Amino acid sequence: MRVPGRVYADDKLMEHIREERALDQVANVAHLPGIVGASLAMPDIHWGYGFPIGGVAATDPAKDGVVSPGGVGYDINCGVRLVASSMTRSEVEPRIRELVNALFHDVPCGVGSHGAIGKLARKDLDAVLQRGSTWAVERGFGRPGDLERTVEGGRLESADPSKVGERAVERGRDQVGTLGSGNHFMELDVVDEVYDESAAAAFGLRTEGVVLQIHSGSRGLGYQVCDDYLEIMQGAVSKYGIALPDRQLACAPVESREGHDYLAAMACAANYAWANRQVMMALAARSISGVMRKSQEELGLRLVYDVCHNIAKLERHEVGGRERLLCVHRKGATRAFPAGHRDVPAAYRGVGQPVLVPGDMGRCSYVCVGTETAMKDTFGSSCHGAGRLMSRRKARKAAHGRKLAEEMAARGVYVMATGKGTLAEEMPSAYKDVADVVGVTERAGIARRVARLRPLGVIKG
Repeated sequence: MRVPGRVYADDKLMEHIREERALDQVANVAHLPGIVGASLAMPDIHWGYGFPIGGVAATDPAKDGVVSPGGVGYDINCGVRLVASSMTRSEVEPRIRELVNALFHDVPCGVGSHGAIGKLARKDLDAVLQRGSTWAVERGFGRPGDLERTVEGGRLESADPSKVGERAVERGRDQVGTLGSGNHFMELDVVDEVYDESAAAAFGLRTEGVVLQIHSGSRGLGYQVCDDYLEIMQGAVSKYGIALPDRQLACAPVESREGHDYLAAMACAANYAWANRQVMMALAARSISGVMRKSQEELGLRLVYDVCHNIAKLERHEVGGRERLLCVHRKGATRAFPAGHRDVPAAYRGVGQPVLVPGDMGRCSYVCVGTETAMKDTFGSSCHGAGRLMSRRKARKAAHGRKLAEEMAARGVYVMATGKGTLAEEMPSAYKDVADVVGVTERAGIARRVARLRPLGVIKG
């Protein structure tokens, strides 16, 4: 190990963490060339490919630092988008079934789902890969102001479509505007508690107000980009004489041809994901407007923030008393920049960057805010969700014979999904309690709670 491993957890969370191989992965990541500070794990840590999910690692390109696709994951730029509204619980609860049914109909979801905007020509897909959210806004999916409330403005300028393979291109041509499957969701929530009044006011959140969450990523295109470059990186490991404890950590120096190519292709997939969520937000807004029989302006629908939690980015951080350009891998971890930081939107610079932490579909989610401690200790990173307790296979076995939709309804949550298998894999008990995860995060000082969200209606793939 070139650096220590540091895990953010309490005794309760460590009981499960110790049962997995994720701690071994924290140690393995610490072997990466050029890694600085520590190999970090957030309290929602669980086993992943190469890196643990919930892992953060920063490498220094000037010190032969590497970039590893395993440190980003297969679902490149999987992330969360939060939309505020002027609607209240009393307005929405009586119509929650109608709203969820409409969203389920209007936003394509499920394995292999096809987009509501049709199959894109290659030149149009290349435009998506280069322009991200901007491409979607220019075509009427949302407003220009949405870009200001999206990490990086919804676009990484380093994207180069020529670095994306043909198989990835084909997989992405008809999936813009689709939710996908697995843990991806669209959810109507009520703000049931506010902890920080000034930050909540800046974000447009108020008690009993209704918000929309969208959790999705780069779909088949991002998966294929990761798969393609893992194969390329295996060759790079031999080419550059990199010794690794786990072949799943396959990597290349950031400043190598392979490193540059991966980051350019990854940026394309990230832009695709931002465009995907931007389109879905617009589809959802139209759907809600139709059910409520009010315009989007009357409903006060407004993007609060869009933040990714599977990405590698070149960022400036202070290490050893001086600022250095680092390649920060966040895999199942969310950027958490503090008040005053140049990359926080102007509207939020006085309070800090929104940190969106979704939980399972039966309990709650949190809106938090970044801190100075995060900048000093975790390269401006925080947790990204609840984190799984059970594998999907184990969850399906545990759910056998149960009527999960009825159980959710008894909790006051109306759920629609493309199949029973998805509900089984995503049942609340398959996840850690996000309140425990956020509690550790807050006590460690790397994010601060702003508001708690309770689900009213959920659609799953």
